[in-house]
Order: sequence, then structure tokens, then C-alpha cells
Amino acid sequence: MRTDFPMSVPQRTLKEAVSVEGIGLHTGKSAKLTVRPAPENQGYVFKRVDLKGKPIVPADASLVTSTERGTTLEKAGVKIHTTEHVLAALYGCNIDNATIELDGPEVPILDGSSWPFVAHFEQVGYEEQTADRRFFDISENFTLEGKNDAEMMAVPSNGEFRITVMVDYESPVLGTQHATMYHLGQFIPDISRSRTFVFLKEVKSLMESGLIKGGDMANAIVLAEREYSQTELDELAQLTGKKTLEIEQGKIGVLNNTQLQFENEPARHKLLDIIGDLALTGRFIRGHILAARPGHTHNVAFAQLLKRKITSATAVPIYDPGAKPTLDILDIERLLPHRYPFLMVDRIIEQSETSIVGVKNVTMNEPYFQGHFPGNPVMPGVLQVEAMAQVGGVFALSGVDDPENWSTYFMKIDKVRFKRKVIPGDTILFKLVLASPIRRGIVHMVGKAYVGQHLVSEAELLAQIVRDRHLETEKA
Repeated sequence: MRTDFPMSVPQRTLKEAVSVEGIGLHTGKSAKLTVRPAPENQGYVFKRVDLKGKPIVPADASLVTSTERGTTLEKAGVKIHTTEHVLAALYGCNIDNATIELDGPEVPILDGSSWPFVAHFEQVGYEEQTADRRFFDISENFTLEGKNDAEMMAVPSNGEFRITVMVDYESPVLGTQHATMYHLGQFIPDISRSRTFVFLKEVKSLMESGLIKGGDMANAIVLAEREYSQTELDELAQLTGKKTLEIEQGKIGVLNNTQLQFENEPARHKLLDIIGDLALTGRFIRGHILAARPGHTHNVAFAQLLKRKITSATAVPIYDPGAKPTLDILDIERLLPHRYPFLMVDRIIEQSETSIVGVKNVTMNEPYFQGHFPGNPVMPGVLQVEAMAQVGGVFALSGVDDPENWSTYFMKIDKVRFKRKVIPGDTILFKLVLASPIRRGIVHMVGKAYVGQHLVSEAELLAQIVRDRHLETEKA
């Protein structure tokens, strides 16, 4: 397992605002979109500047109200249609925070890809911010199946965001295609220019459903599976409100007066859509996403599943002192080699395949209070980290058959933050979540410590469990 990827990456935003204007693919309404720099930890936020009060609609998976040929966000009756291409551009350019102002109901379709947005972002450049980027590490496999044999799976990776896509339209002009992005650095050169596409046979039904009112040969790849007569083309032109579709009679395949930019451009565009929809999780993902026959409905359902996992991983644990613990102090002593005055875990109250919650009751009898701020007792931060690491050690050693013959050793401690004092009388809950699967004895966990509802400290821990006769690194 790779362990040298950065645990901490600074957030960033744009150096200055950029603007584009164009027509909305589905509403057919023109709009000006301006992407502005935003403060750290804001994330992506849409603002309807054409409406009274300039209402805000956060880019959040929980606010999706429609996924018919695009992703629509809605809050308090305010809608933002076709959000995926600009969100993919922001995410693919490693932008954490942006305010997206819009003077209409729909993001302009432009050429049907993310490239026009990316080009503007690259032109003005980026500004690094102080706060750390908010990641979500895939630490276990999980799958979501949908209609029409759609399936998405997340699996742990080597710390990169990787996507593999398969599309299968059982069509003579667009059969099975695959596309892969091995890391986010490939988005700009390999994915961002991929355009949306539509089959000519779908145009009539889409128009009758009130969609693609702004559709044009210039903003989508149009595919014909059979020869169309001039009469049929004229009828479609009349339906779309155009004099002519500028399509050659009897032509099969790509109908635009253009060449595909990539042989698998449709599959790459599906990958682009996945990125835009997963941006609604509010996190940069470290893991491998595999998608078969994806669409916006399934993308968003998967983003919502990820959001629930993120919420669960970051939720404050609840402690009931009267409930039977998962492990009591005697169980803990059988797992950890520590003893007084260095055993800093009193009980384990929760444990799953990917997380653990431990309890430390802080009393005035702690030996370190004799010399640490006498008269103003405060638990040393370094001992909070040690207690957190011991909870992680319980998690790691509970997975081996003979834990008494193993020890846990620190390899790295990163992103340590102390938020508030811990004093005698406090009960600390340490929650640790696996950031990646345990491999070759390497344990990578994200830990948070709470007193009540308050976060008091946090850290990322990288440790190794080894048999005692092979000790090589500093013992925790």
C-alpha cells in the first residue's frame, strides 16, 4: 500500500472572478454565469442574482430534485438546472471554494463540455488558502445498483481519485465503451473537453418532455443509428423551432460537422458527469469509483450514499455510561501492553470493521497534573494524542489472533489540532475511522476527540503493528 501521499493539502480558490454567457440546454433561456473566489471551507455555492434577495443554493447532494438528462438543485423553490459541467470543472481544477452567480435558471451549456469553464479558470489562476482540504477516504468496498443494469462501486485506492467507466448502449453507432481517469491531474487534458451527446431518435421525446429547448448541433454530439429522410429531418427541425438541422440526409453516425475529439468521447463525458455529481458530496474523494452504465440518477444516488457515509464518519459519538461496553478495562489490558500510569483507555463503547470509539475519564488523580500547570490543571495535548493512538491500537490488535505478541508503533502523526482545554472531570470520547484498509500491518486512521458535543483535538495517525521480536520504530 502506498503511504507517501500527502495527508494534508491546502484548500484553494480562484484568484479572480470569471464569467461566461450562453443558453441553457433544457430551459432554452440565456444566462450569465460568474464564478467568484470564496472563503475557505465554504465549498461550492450557487447564487441566483436575478431573484429578489439573491437566494443561495448550496451544491449539496441532498438538494437534488431532478436528474432527468441533467442534475437540478433546488432550495426553497429556487432551482439551478444542469449543474454538473461547471461543478466538474471546479472539482477537476482542484478548486475547493467558489460562489457561482447565475442570472437565470440554468447553467449555460456552452459547447456541452467543461472546457470553457476550465479555460477561464486556468487563465486567471488559483489562490492557495490556509485551511486543509476536506477529504473522504474510501476505506471499504461498497456498491449501489440501479435501474437498467446501472451499477457503481467504490473501492480503496492508493490515495488518488480514480474513476473507471463502462457504457453500453447496444447501438450500431455507440456500443460498449470504456474510459478511465487514474488521478485528478488527468481531468483537464483528458476529460474536460468531452462533450455531451444525444441520439437523434431521442430528440422528439425529449422535446415533448419539455427538455433540450436550447439544444443545438454546436453544443452536443448528435448520433444517428439509421438513415433519416429529408421529411423526417424537416419535421424534427420544425419541432425544435429551427429552419434546418443542418444534417446530411441519409447519414449514419456522428451528424455534427465535427470529428470526435476522442474515440471514446461519450464514455469520457459520462466520466465527466460522474465527477460533477460526486462534487455534491462536499469532499475530495480518495478512492476508486467503478461505474457501469451510469446516469445522473444513479450518480446522485451514489453521491447521497457517500454523503451518508461522510456524515456517519464525522458524527459526534454518544456515550451512555450505563450501557455495557464493547470492551471493558480488563479486555483492554489483554490487548494493550500499557499499564499504570500510561494506560489511557478506560473502555471501548463502539467498534465496527472501519471505526472504533474509546472512552477516557480524566480525573484529578492523573499523575501528570502534579507537574503540568499546578493550580490550573490541563491535560497535555501530547497525551490526548497518545490516548487516541491507544484506542487505534485496540482497533488494530483486536484483528490479530494473539494480540499479546504484537505491538503498535507510530510511523507518522499529521494534521494535529487542539481546539479547547481538557480538564479534570471531563470524559473524552475518541472516535477513529480507518482512512484505508489495513495492509501489511499498516494502519491509517483519522481520529477526533470530543468532550460532550465539543471537538477538543484531532489528528491523522499512521502506525504499524508488528510482532515484538521485529520492533524497529518508535513505540507508541
